[in-house]
Amino acid sequence: MQHPLSDLGEWPPLEWEQWRDTAETLHMYMQIVGKARLGLTPIQNHWWNIAFYLTARGLTTSAMPADRGMSLDIEFDLLSHEVVCRTSHSEIRNIPLRPVSVAKFFEEFTKTLSSLGVSVKIDPMPVEVANPIRCDIDTVHCSYDSDAVTRFFYTLGIADTLLKRFSTNFYGKISPVHFFWGSFDLAVTRFNGKRASARPGVDSVQAEAYSHEVISAGFWPGNGGYGRTAFYSYAAPTPDGLQNTVLKGKGGFNPKMGEFILDYADARASGDPADTVLEFLQDTYSAAADLAQWDRASLDRRDDVADAIRLKRPHVLQKLCDEQRASRSLQRRRLCDHHHDHGPRPQGAVRPVARSASVHSSGLFELRPELRLRWYLLEQSSSSPARF
Repeated sequence: MQHPLSDLGEWPPLEWEQWRDTAETLHMYMQIVGKARLGLTPIQNHWWNIAFYLTARGLTTSAMPADRGMSLDIEFDLLSHEVVCRTSHSEIRNIPLRPVSVAKFFEEFTKTLSSLGVSVKIDPMPVEVANPIRCDIDTVHCSYDSDAVTRFFYTLGIADTLLKRFSTNFYGKISPVHFFWGSFDLAVTRFNGKRASARPGVDSVQAEAYSHEVISAGFWPGNGGYGRTAFYSYAAPTPDGLQNTVLKGKGGFNPKMGEFILDYADARASGDPADTVLEFLQDTYSAAADLAQWDRASLDRRDDVADAIRLKRPHVLQKLCDEQRASRSLQRRRLCDHHHDHGPRPQGAVRPVARSASVHSSGLFELRPELRLRWYLLEQSSSSPARF
């Protein structure tokens, strides 16, 4: 059955420099909780046991085994701004998220676990950051802008939805869409089943993460070395010639990063942000998989499910149509104002074309050609029984 993409709502702005101090503090809070998850769960391939997962309100560890037959889950509620610790023994503890030092949060969190009867060793030294400061003595990071954190959460929701959507056309081994607290990014990774050659000089963390050949995609909320909020895609090992790839849509290969980058602001400003991101994810995967000679005939899905990745519901297409119509109407008004104020129409300017009422009212004329086709196909399929 085809499941069209729902309306993702407004894409909030997320400027790294505006929320950097808060992000770096929140990153350290999450490393503390992540170290507890590391200590409570058995190692799984590629460190999948340590990641967080998106919820309707934030990020969760999911259930973890603790002492006395008890289960524990810990959630960063990024709407009510608190860390919620829940046990299967019906106990709940809340730690408010506010502008306090990482050292203070470390103290509050360890005391909370102790009060719940949870015994776990937490290594206070942060990982995957430059110039780390032990969390139990870190008084440098102490910022918390709740508005910025809420916007961060909503961007995570958008990225999570699109990465899960992108994941549906692959039959091979694929990770969940999960949030890594070490690198502070949301990611999904595809595998071709082949062991990767040993990478000289890497530590045990990287050796486990890249034990097999992968193509990974994800979302940075501004960190990661790029300095701006962005979607990314890369292959490991990197196939020869990948840096020469020219994408059909927005984004491109960043030589400094060694991976493909699509600036979140560019996607947000496009006529169809969701489609812009999905096109980027699919095109970068295709380029990397082809150059690395993956067996795409066996790994890729080619059916109605795969075809529906970029399919949208009628009301979503109507919204896009209305937005494009409003944008073109504004352009025409500006052109008319220019003509009124400055004389004849500029050479080469496009003159508005009269359209029949039937075509104009349907909205199809206003959509980009590829959206018109998807609108038509969706209307045809909606009048037919669902296919299973």
